[in-house]
Amino acid sequence: MIDHIFSRLSEPLRLTELAQIAELSPFHFQRVFQAIIGETPSEFVKRIRLEHALRQMSYGRQKSLTEIALNSGFGSSSDFSRSFKQRYGVAPSKFDFSAWRADQGDRQEPCSNHWENSFRLKRNTTTVNPDKFRVKIRDLPARRVAYIRVSNPYQGDRVVKAAIRLMNWVDRHGYAEGQWLGYQYEVPEITPLESCFYCVAVEIRAGIRPEGEIGIFQFPPLKVAEVSMSGDINLELRLLQWLYGNWLPRSNHLPASHPCFEAWKGRPFSNGYEHFELTIQLPIES
Repeated sequence: MIDHIFSRLSEPLRLTELAQIAELSPFHFQRVFQAIIGETPSEFVKRIRLEHALRQMSYGRQKSLTEIALNSGFGSSSDFSRSFKQRYGVAPSKFDFSAWRADQGDRQEPCSNHWENSFRLKRNTTTVNPDKFRVKIRDLPARRVAYIRVSNPYQGDRVVKAAIRLMNWVDRHGYAEGQWLGYQYEVPEITPLESCFYCVAVEIRAGIRPEGEIGIFQFPPLKVAEVSMSGDINLELRLLQWLYGNWLPRSNHLPASHPCFEAWKGRPFSNGYEHFELTIQLPIES
């Protein structure tokens, strides 16, 4: 259901339709959704739409506020401005990104031994690239994945345990392994860490169905900005900071409405918890 919402933010998302997809009555769907997520469906959808709009606004004004509003699922720019001011206290045109980033950075303290630094996507003001990251633009085919969604992923070893459970599920069923992925729709500089969700996933063939906590989702073909890395969590954080804060604003590309992927070389954490071999894949608009 969360995948359905994130992938259709620009479309109408009515309670009755969401309940029908979940195969529940609207009353029971709303109660179950709120118990699991902590927000009603309408509150969740509005928050995600505002965060999606804020993310687009943060990369410069290549789109007008009206375009951003409609792309985020608001019926009009006035509806967007009213909702934005209710949540953030000011009109979109007067939002102070520097103050916002500083405030969010102060709130995002390290949350576990595996995430030694907070995830702060600081905007660099120079073209310096001391780690010599190289971006390759690629077109990816559609990918069907099996995944486990992890709530509050920056607490403890929840992601590691979810990866182990998914690997055990793959082994137990004898499924051939495709690309292993990690992804998160939210950007932690915008969404509080405790409200983020992280998915551990593996590409699978058609015909495999959801089972228990294992969900199934198909991503469409995507254009991505891809950067490979080999190193520790600090290198990955520097890569993400550089990719979002330096390369993206200067690239003339805009991020697409899909999560940024960690594409593992082999299985997740196959080189332990101190060294990562992976590729970051940031979806961008064609």
